[in-house]
Amino acid sequence: MAPNTRSDTAAAVPGISGKRVLVTGASSGLGVHFARLFAKHGAHVTAAARRVGKVEDLCAEIVASGGQAQALQLDVSDPASVQAGFEGQGFDIVINNAGTTVSASALDHTQDDIDNIIDTNLKGVFHVAQAAARQMKETGQGGSIVNVASILSKRVAGHVAAYAASKGGVLQLTRALALEWARYGIRVNALCPGYIETELNRAFFDSEPGKALIRRVPQRRLGQPQDLDGAILLLASDLGRYMTGADIAVDGGHLVSSL
Repeated sequence: MAPNTRSDTAAAVPGISGKRVLVTGASSGLGVHFARLFAKHGAHVTAAARRVGKVEDLCAEIVASGGQAQALQLDVSDPASVQAGFEGQGFDIVINNAGTTVSASALDHTQDDIDNIIDTNLKGVFHVAQAAARQMKETGQGGSIVNVASILSKRVAGHVAAYAASKGGVLQLTRALALEWARYGIRVNALCPGYIETELNRAFFDSEPGKALIRRVPQRRLGQPQDLDGAILLLASDLGRYMTGADIAVDGGHLVSSL
C-alpha cells in the first residue's frame, strides 16, 4: 500500500499548502521522505534526481494517493542541468538534499572521490540555490531554501574527510547566502541530521561497527526520517519566517555527547 500523502493537518503548517516545492536527491533516502512529507502537507512537489525513473515512480505513488508531484531529471553537479531544470518553472521552497559520500582514509581518497563529493555536496548546493534565488528575486515573492548539511559540518569523524569538508562548506555557504539574499525576502537555512536510518545505511547499522556507533548516540538509537519532519517544516514554512542563516541539528544528542 502506498504511503498516505495527504493529511488533515496540512493547515497546521502555514505556508506549505499550495506552494511549489523542489526536492533534490529525491530518488532514495531522505529525499523520498521529504517529497512525500511536503506532498502530504498540500504542496506541489517536484522530485528531482539523476535517476529519473526512480522519481517518476515516486511521483506516480504520490499522485495515486491524492497528492501533486512531478518528476525532474537533474544533476546538481552540472550547472547546465540545473539551468535547464529551472527553465519555465519557479519554486517557493527548495530542499537542497542531493548528496554523496565515500568512506575511506584521507590518504586513500582518490581525485575522483574528492571531485564527486565536492561537486555534488557543495557546488551542487550552490548551483541549485543560485538558480532558485534568481527566480525568487525576479518574481519579487521571495522564498525559502533549506540546505541539508550534517552534524559532520559541526564535528568530525574518521574516514569521511571530503564529506565533512563539503558539509562544513554547506553550513558556511548557508550563512553567506542568507546574509546576501535576506533583502529579497529569501530565507536560507540548514538542516543538520545526525545518523538517520535509511535503506542506504541499514546494512551498516546492523553490523557490529554500526551498533557500536549507535551506542555513542545519547538516545541510544538511530534517527528515523520522520524525526526530521518538525525541523524541516519549521525552516521551510511560515512558522520560521524570521529565521535565516540558522542551522538545526537533529541528532539524538550526538553533538553534545562526550568526546
